[in-house]
Amino acid sequence: MDFETFLDHLHFDPEKILPQDWKVDWDDAPLPYKLYRDLQEFTLPSELPLSIEGQNTTDLPKLENIGHFLWYVYGLTQYSQTAFPSMPPETNIKVAQSFRRFVPSGGALYPNELYVYLKLSEIPEGVYHYSTLHHRLVLIREGNFDSYLERSIGKTCNISNCFAAVFVSTVFWKNFYKYHNFSYRLQGLDAGVIIGQSLEVAERMGFTTKVCYQFLDRPVNHLLGLSEQDESVYAVIPLSTQSIIQLEDEEKSFSAASLCQELPERKAEIYQRSKKVIDYPMLRKLNEASMNESTDSFVKLEHGKHSNIYSSIETIMLPYTEPITYDFASVCRERHSPDFDFRLGKVNQTQISTLLKEALSVVYRNDLEEADWNADLHVVLYGCFYNVEGIPNGAYSYEKNAHAIRKISAGDYRGYLQSGLTMNTVNLFQVPLCFHIVGDKDHLIKRMGYRGYRIQQMEAGILVQRLLLTAGALGMGGHPLLGFDPKSCDELYQIDLKEKTSLIQLPVGPYRPRAWLKGGLH
Repeated sequence: MDFETFLDHLHFDPEKILPQDWKVDWDDAPLPYKLYRDLQEFTLPSELPLSIEGQNTTDLPKLENIGHFLWYVYGLTQYSQTAFPSMPPETNIKVAQSFRRFVPSGGALYPNELYVYLKLSEIPEGVYHYSTLHHRLVLIREGNFDSYLERSIGKTCNISNCFAAVFVSTVFWKNFYKYHNFSYRLQGLDAGVIIGQSLEVAERMGFTTKVCYQFLDRPVNHLLGLSEQDESVYAVIPLSTQSIIQLEDEEKSFSAASLCQELPERKAEIYQRSKKVIDYPMLRKLNEASMNESTDSFVKLEHGKHSNIYSSIETIMLPYTEPITYDFASVCRERHSPDFDFRLGKVNQTQISTLLKEALSVVYRNDLEEADWNADLHVVLYGCFYNVEGIPNGAYSYEKNAHAIRKISAGDYRGYLQSGLTMNTVNLFQVPLCFHIVGDKDHLIKRMGYRGYRIQQMEAGILVQRLLLTAGALGMGGHPLLGFDPKSCDELYQIDLKEKTSLIQLPVGPYRPRAWLKGGLH
């Protein structure tokens, strides 16, 4: 199967890329976190703040600041236990136990890992793995790698002015064991919500950031000692307390092969628990096809203005709202994905105005456009609304520049959307807002090659996290869903002939407290 057919099936007909006899071996599942053996470790301070706003990071951050950053982005934050009654009622009750984090993940499998290049006075300069299980840093390679990393990202950032750089990687087996080839779609989205959370935490801690999607993959993986057959970096995020600037250099072309020769190979023993790892050829081949071998292959996107394609339909101007302020840490602690906990309640115009304005106000620096300081996401937002005060039931598109919604068609589409779910894990009849993040149907592949697919998924993940955090601040919850029918949603929004498609579905609304036991791990 060629790549384009695979990605088309992955999005529209996922059953065609899954073996008919596929069974999950739960007893041989990998750990949800990576464990290194026999490497030097540095324990991060165990006292974690209940708030991260107002930390003094104007000078070089301390090790405890890095610990706070990593924990709020991807640390183990809660332990939960949920009981599920089985059928008939007199049979045994099933109990699910899990370690939770502040970001969502498909199936709570967390296929991504965090690494960080650090230049602090308290520990040796070098590249570290963040051990979520122990809240520790594991030293992988010691030394100063400013020049190496600057060239790996095409001199798009002055690493010398940065105290750290975060690497978001994907470990293929960590969710392939359950979702098989469908895991490829999840891995980019999961990486995106981590990037979104990283941007939120960095902003509150006073760090400046830039997300690098384009880099020389093999040198970066080589720096971290990763086997690209098992794991690969998806994004690099430099951190600084100063303005992040792009370097100007006469030599602008660098090759992956020459950079890899500058550092010796680094291998380390890893424990993952699974005794039998099944091969995943399509994931490996797509990852290889997405790699950059030279900085000459880096491209810039022409950012579209997402102009309105519905010129003759009703527009509803949303009321002006002040920027929302909220306790970020508290919202993170309360965030979970309601399923049958949603309860239908009326949403007013002020709430939906605040939700849309705050979520879509994400402006972050990246390497996709020439004017990267005020870069928008390359995805937009549509939604089906029900029982919203002052807004007729129907399907709408959101126009960010006008801060308005445009009605595409009127009606109650809860039953239509419910019938499109592959699994009835959410009762959409109890949900007033059902959003769909929409992007180019070619997944940016025509302009960026197969790397464009995962970049689009990551940007969708960033918006998902913004929506979830803003919804939480408004007392609502959200549940990201990939088990929906994109074709029927595209027809509903009349975008199927506009070369756009629905990437992920996100029901949002009030919810009742879940019947579970949970405890904080801070």
